[in-house]
Amino acid sequence: MAVYDFGVTKVEFSGLRLHRSHAQGYLCDGMTKGIDMLVGRRWVLGGLLAGAALPAWAEAPAVSLRPKARVIKPTGAAALVEAAKLTGVVGYCVADLATGRVLESFGEAQTMPPASVTKSVTTAFALEKLGIEHRFVTRVMRTGAVANGRLEGDLILAGGGDPTFDTDKMGDLVAALAASGLREVTGKFVAYAGALPERVEISGDQPDFVGYNPAISGLMLNFNRVNFVWKAVNDGYSLAMNAEGARFVPPVSMARVQVVDRDVPVFAYEAGTAGDNWTVARGALGREGSRWLPVRHAAAYAAEVFQTLCAAQGIKLPNAEVVYTLPAAAEIVRHESEVLPDLLRKMMRFSTNLTAEAVGLAASGAGTLEGSAAVMTTWAQRRFGVQAVFGDHSGLGPKSRISPSAMVQVMIAARRDKRLSMLHDLLKTVDLPSVDGKPAAKAAKSGSMARVHAKSGTMNFVSNLSGYVDAPGGRSLAFAIFTADVPRRAAVPVWNRESPEGDRAWVKRAHRLQGQLLHRWGKAYL
Repeated sequence: MAVYDFGVTKVEFSGLRLHRSHAQGYLCDGMTKGIDMLVGRRWVLGGLLAGAALPAWAEAPAVSLRPKARVIKPTGAAALVEAAKLTGVVGYCVADLATGRVLESFGEAQTMPPASVTKSVTTAFALEKLGIEHRFVTRVMRTGAVANGRLEGDLILAGGGDPTFDTDKMGDLVAALAASGLREVTGKFVAYAGALPERVEISGDQPDFVGYNPAISGLMLNFNRVNFVWKAVNDGYSLAMNAEGARFVPPVSMARVQVVDRDVPVFAYEAGTAGDNWTVARGALGREGSRWLPVRHAAAYAAEVFQTLCAAQGIKLPNAEVVYTLPAAAEIVRHESEVLPDLLRKMMRFSTNLTAEAVGLAASGAGTLEGSAAVMTTWAQRRFGVQAVFGDHSGLGPKSRISPSAMVQVMIAARRDKRLSMLHDLLKTVDLPSVDGKPAAKAAKSGSMARVHAKSGTMNFVSNLSGYVDAPGGRSLAFAIFTADVPRRAAVPVWNRESPEGDRAWVKRAHRLQGQLLHRWGKAYL
């Protein structure tokens, strides 16, 4: 996204926009005709003009004249909002960070979908509950003894809820397993997926095929996405599924796809017993390409890729059995994720929904996503004194609501707290936008202009931005800009929500408004 993958909507300025009232003067036809019979038209015209100039001499008109309404054009931030021509509602709030004094606001109490701005709250929640030293751990374990490379017992791939575990990291884990001397397993191959609650998708109001709405599991791989690759061959297509990494590209069979003749939807999903079945519209493919599709059977996917990578290292494993209770076992090798702040920084930069849900679930310890979101809601209400509701930890679903003023309250409180102040440094950073709302020119000397640290949130006809503006001299602002046309979003069929008509232009105008407001506030208050 732009600055802004700072990644806000239109408000009806009923309080600022005046309806024109066209003043009309009236002359009585009978009066005019009577006068014309007595005197010449030229005299009448002169007399009427004189009457207009000298009201005290003129007879009162039969109908009271209405003065023209004076059109008052909005100025400042209101003018920027009106010029954006966004449907829906706009709300914004900007406050001095040191004093908390609100400097400018409009629609600040209106609750709206925060979209991925939710991730700022999730970051604060995870920092407090998990701590900065927290890591997610994926382990390979055994239930028996190993002698001469032979395991007399079960081999366990034990997921720890790591949302960033990928094929290359799994390949290195398998290489470490092979280096331990293991070559054969006499018992079962077990995949433990109970570290987090399992869920087939984050939100039910998103298209089946979007990679940012995958399954959640205690054992995850590649953000629970599988790579679909196609190439036209003769009169058909060569199709493949793989778990592509930078160094390893293992094939995948648990996810399958067929080409069909239809117009829409482009992709359609049908769940299998332990796999994913897809169909794709022939006309949408072109000559060749690839696309990451979400995985719904996350543990089975990770287990299959692990089995394939083990085979490449000379370790033969049977097909996996997925379990949700970890057996008593000894660890052989492990992979640890980055520490929580580094993981959160990447989550904020790339807005990865799965990371947000995983850290939120780990922080709450709840047994369901709904229960975990409720824990974070209660925490935010008590911690920051705000009225807000969160339906998940990523902002992808439809249930979350918070107002711009409440979001500013969260940002101010987080910045002042020793444990949560790290949020500021985890946000994406850019120079203050130019007057037209576009990214600032790169010619400015480093440290010579205000910097924006913010998280964007974008869905169909929803575009938000919240964070801080810091001046070189030390003064800072906290802000939130929310825009949403919820009825327009709701009218889009679920299968068409990846890129509905009109959404791109709407979001582009919202982004421009965000940049213009930030420029205004930086110049006016810093």
